[in-house]
Parts: sequence; structure tokens; C-alpha cells
Amino acid sequence: MLLLLGKNPFEAYRSILQGAGILPKTRYAGKKSQLTDFMSLLNYTTPMIFAALSVAVALKSGIFNICVSGIMVFSGFIATILVGYSSLAPIIAKPLVVLIGVVAGGLIGVLIGYLRHRFNMNEVVVAIMLNYIISYVVSFFIQTRFVDPITRQSVEVGQNARLTLFDYPIMNLKMEINLVFPLALITVFLIRYFITRTRFGFELQAVGLNSKASNYAGINVGKTVITTMLISGSLAGLAGVSYYLGSNASIQPRVLPALGFDSIAVALLGNTSAIGSFFASLLVMIFDSGTTYMSSRMQVLREIAALITSILLLFSAIGIFFRALANRYAREVEEV
Repeated sequence: MLLLLGKNPFEAYRSILQGAGILPKTRYAGKKSQLTDFMSLLNYTTPMIFAALSVAVALKSGIFNICVSGIMVFSGFIATILVGYSSLAPIIAKPLVVLIGVVAGGLIGVLIGYLRHRFNMNEVVVAIMLNYIISYVVSFFIQTRFVDPITRQSVEVGQNARLTLFDYPIMNLKMEINLVFPLALITVFLIRYFITRTRFGFELQAVGLNSKASNYAGINVGKTVITTMLISGSLAGLAGVSYYLGSNASIQPRVLPALGFDSIAVALLGNTSAIGSFFASLLVMIFDSGTTYMSSRMQVLREIAALITSILLLFSAIGIFFRALANRYAREVEEV
């Protein structure tokens, strides 16, 4: 596609990596460097890591959690009104924001899991409806009580509750430091250990493969589903607070974050594993962060990077299809 546009594709990819802080640029503005660009990349990647983990955990149990965007809005709004507008000391406010994100997201996740188990309601339909319910209810409160008359978004949260430090001076540079990125890294390894090394992780995967056989084997399917959605919802809640009280500082009414929907494709790209979701999140956000620089340097539309990412995710889905064909062929060979 880049060749059809008369551009050098290798130079375009190089520009994307430069814009994302992976490779150095030829020159930088005042108090900026490759390190500041890279720290910005980590800042914007953090919510995607939590969101992709949320989808991956649910998929392991055979549940399609499409409510990540709604949970992000809900957890971000609750944390904003409870802590974001308070005068609490930063050392108290910031951990409290994280805790609220976990609890608020977990509550929505439990609701979805309970409706799935108790009434056999399709979680996709429930999640879609909850997305709209949460979006409209939160928008109502923002527009009637917490709206900024200039931006028409919610009033910005205080610096004491922000999970990202902007323009933080280090080595004569102005950095973006996401305070919960280390938590995201820890969560990746905890989820990996939880899924692969614990009894509940085995039960979770067994339910995802065959819930009827799992029930026959003595696994409490209902408890497993609800607990899985509790974990998935909590991770989505962390994505919400790291997004709305980290990268952003306010909530736009009646707008669900695209990041919540993109995380579904990112989790699939990472093969629904914790480590894979982390690297898939980083890869997708490299394209997203480096787009502007590539567009200005190569004189191409910035949507070209989104198109490249879409094709990447499409081929990932096709890879799953061919893997299924290969497994079926292997079984046929064994039978012969």
C-alpha cells in the first residue's frame, strides 16, 4: 500500500518507530528526547495492557467480555467523583483510585457473570446493553453536575489523584511517568501464574473448553464463571482509572473509549495469553503513537497506520483459523 502511494515502506516503519520512541529522531524540541517519547508510549500502553488482560482472562473461560469500554467509563467516573475532586494527599488519593477501579470494575464483572450463570443470559447481549446503560447514566450525571462549561466534558480531576505525572522534570527533560505501569507488569506475571499454575486457573480453562464436562467432573461452573468475570471486570476497572485518571483527566459524555473494543483484537493477537497480550498491546500502541510523526514526515494520511494495524489483526484471526485446520488434519492423520 505504501508503495502504491509512492512511499518507501521501510522508511515509513522507521518513522513509526521514531515517533513511538523506539528509535531516535534527527532532532527534538526543547526538553524532549527519545526517552521522553518512550515514556509517553508506556503511558498510553498501560490502559491497553489492563484491557487486553481483561478480555484474555474472560476468553479463557469461554466468556466474550465486550463490556470493557463500559466498565472503563464506570470505574473512571466513580473514582473521579469519589477521589478526583477531593483534597486528599497524593499518597492516599492515588492508591485509593486504584482500589476503587478494582472494586467498581469487579462489581460490573460479577453482574455479567451472575446473569450468565443464573439466567443463562448471553454475556455479549448483556455487555452491549450495559455499555449503553453505563454510558447514558454517566453522561447524565456529568452534564448535570460535573460538566466543564468550556470543554463540555467532566471537570478535570486534581493532580493529587492523577495516576500519570506530566512534564515531570528528570535530567533536564520533561517526562510522562505512568505510576501504575509497574503494576501492569506485575499483573501480567500474576495472571500468567494464576492461569497456568493454580487449581482455579485449570478449572477456568476447563470450563472454557467444555462447561458440561467440567460440571460432570465436579467443577463448580457457576462459581468459576462469576469469579472469572470478577477478575476480568477488575482488570477492566484498572484500565478505566489508568485511562481517565492517567492518560486523560476528564470523561467525554456519551463516548465509549475505542480502547476497550480494540483490546478484544489485541487479546486475540496475543493468543489470549498474559505475556502475549502485553507484547500485542505494546505493538499496537507503537503504531498508534508513531502515526503522527510518520504522517508529517512521509506526507501520508495518518490513517495508513490504523490500516496496517487492522490488517495485522485480521491476519492474526486468520492464523487461528489455519491453526484449527491444522489440528483437524492432525487428528485425521492419527485416526488413519
